[in-house]
Amino acid sequence: MARFLALDQGSSSSRAAVFDTDGHHTAVVQKPLPVRFPRPGWVEHDPAEIWHTQLDAARDALLAGGSATLELSGIAITNQRETTLVWSRRSGAPIGPAISWQDRRTVDWCEARRAEGLAPLVRERTGLVIDPYFSAGKIAWLLDHLPGARQLAEAGELAFGTVDSWLIWKLTNGAVHATDVTNASRTMLFNLERGAWDPELCERLRIPMALLPQVKPSASYYGDCEVLGGNVSIMGVAGDQQAALFGHGCLLPGQAKNTYGTGCFVLLHTGEEAVASKHGLLTTRAAQISRLKEYALEGAVFDAGSVVQWLRDEVRLFTRTADIEPLAASVPDTGGVVLVPAFNGLGSPYWDPSARAGLLGMTRGTSRAHIARAALESIALQSTEVLLAMQADAATKLTELVVDGGASANNLLMQMQADLLGVPVRRPANIEATAFGAASIAAHTTGTFQHAENQDLDSTVFQPVMSRDEAAARLDRWRMAVGRVGGWA
Repeated sequence: MARFLALDQGSSSSRAAVFDTDGHHTAVVQKPLPVRFPRPGWVEHDPAEIWHTQLDAARDALLAGGSATLELSGIAITNQRETTLVWSRRSGAPIGPAISWQDRRTVDWCEARRAEGLAPLVRERTGLVIDPYFSAGKIAWLLDHLPGARQLAEAGELAFGTVDSWLIWKLTNGAVHATDVTNASRTMLFNLERGAWDPELCERLRIPMALLPQVKPSASYYGDCEVLGGNVSIMGVAGDQQAALFGHGCLLPGQAKNTYGTGCFVLLHTGEEAVASKHGLLTTRAAQISRLKEYALEGAVFDAGSVVQWLRDEVRLFTRTADIEPLAASVPDTGGVVLVPAFNGLGSPYWDPSARAGLLGMTRGTSRAHIARAALESIALQSTEVLLAMQADAATKLTELVVDGGASANNLLMQMQADLLGVPVRRPANIEATAFGAASIAAHTTGTFQHAENQDLDSTVFQPVMSRDEAAARLDRWRMAVGRVGGWA
């Protein structure tokens, strides 16, 4: 039976898993990835730490799973998207930090591009909005703030990559500079219709095209890896959210998933149609496994699991992440408290980089439990707004939401989500949808793909029990609170 090593490089950890083509994993290893906050709104990683944590996770997963590299049919890569690195083509050394997708340092750059009237062109060509979330502004910042970087880039001596490109470069010892269509579609430089980098956008945003990697289908041969002790090929690459969509078997128009990680990312498959959003969503590429171009609508919530981490690490409301569920469940509601976790601005459907987090509606009787419950409810409320916008754009009614990601293990949160949406929420027993999706994409390349459904009889289904009037009242209170936190930065 074919076996694949899936590398899952995320915002707070680097993971690796060994899968067979039946979807069973023999090992999952996770290594924490340090995150740096050098200034308010700045979020960075050390590129060397991204590489070494991922390499260590891969080696340990192979060891734990009883696999030798030579026994693998291929390597798959899935990654945090938009995070931006630039390195020397000659030495392979990064010229600066990896600027995270959560980073907001390019707010002024984005405002200047909007003032130039570029927003309609960006939306038409890329399906995106002009926002610090995407890679283009981060590239420009590195070129403009690191001495000599722009001149080196224009001379073709530097390489840009999202995390997938960085890992491909390192795994192939600098032989391959490439990315896949899903990651390319998150840069604000990729023409969705043409399926290629857009020269006009690159020129107007002052991004030298010599920096950019080759763009390939998700299911494709990317090159040979020799750094894991044997010669094995990289056979599949996709951004984490598109990999999860594939891993859940959401391959047909109208099928949707939500990943509850550092942020929440809702994707609705729209088939071969690139649906232009009128409700603050993004049009993006779904994983490409054939010659067909497939698309998705996406809603991006910047702060989800990070809210729980903040309460644990900075506020010290509890000691372990799992402690939030019993604490929040100890009260029947939030007592009127609303937490708007705009630590990194607001994503879909608001796109307000100037918003800042707010805790509203407190009284003298507000307790730790009320705040914990408001934090969980904020994750479900943000996702609900995205899914309502998604249904309006796609002119379709959601009948079920399939979920994954670390925070989806929280039963109270999943029940809140079902209640606010008014539809069942299904959580598969195996929530490794992202890594499994990447492995399945690689299996397509090798011709060993059997199925793409991360479903089983042990799924947990959360049925809505809240009245629709109560759900509407909570959503109205949430929107009122959101209106209070805009324009702070």
